[in-house]
Amino acid sequence: MTEQRTPEVGQHVIWHDPTGKPYDALITAVWTPTCINIVRVGDENETDQYGRQIKRETSQSHGSVNKVHGFFWRFIHVEPIDYTPPLQR
Repeated sequence: MTEQRTPEVGQHVIWHDPTGKPYDALITAVWTPTCINIVRVGDENETDQYGRQIKRETSQSHGSVNKVHGFFWRFIHVEPIDYTPPLQR
């Protein structure tokens, strides 16, 4: 099996929120090989009359672009970036 390196609409990816928490997500648009739009299911406490809410995230960069611990996407077979706390001033 070969690794997929090009995102495609409808593909399952992992999106990390600003704190680094991972969510399963589906790609809804591909702008470049490293920039996509996704849709994901919200947290358990984010519900409405239809059940758990969906959330949309736009223009999300791949984790290799910024080397940050959160607010990025990755393919499901790629390990997440470890959390590094901000520098103390």
